[in-house]
Amino acid sequence: MRPAKEQPFYHLLAENGESSYIAYVSQQNLDHDDSDEPVDHPAIASLFGPYHRGKYDLRPHYRH
Repeated sequence: MRPAKEQPFYHLLAENGESSYIAYVSQQNLDHDDSDEPVDHPAIASLFGPYHRGKYDLRPHYRH
């Protein structure tokens, strides 16, 4: 099913059993990750601070 254009799209740091990648995903295709586990992606350290209390804080450089 083709996603509707009138919705938000997001760049996601994604991973599967074989690799890590950046995906561009429509809001209707988002799935909630309730594992409470840190994400294992090579870009995490450059974009976010340490994993703490179930979340990452965006580095100040990337905040608007």
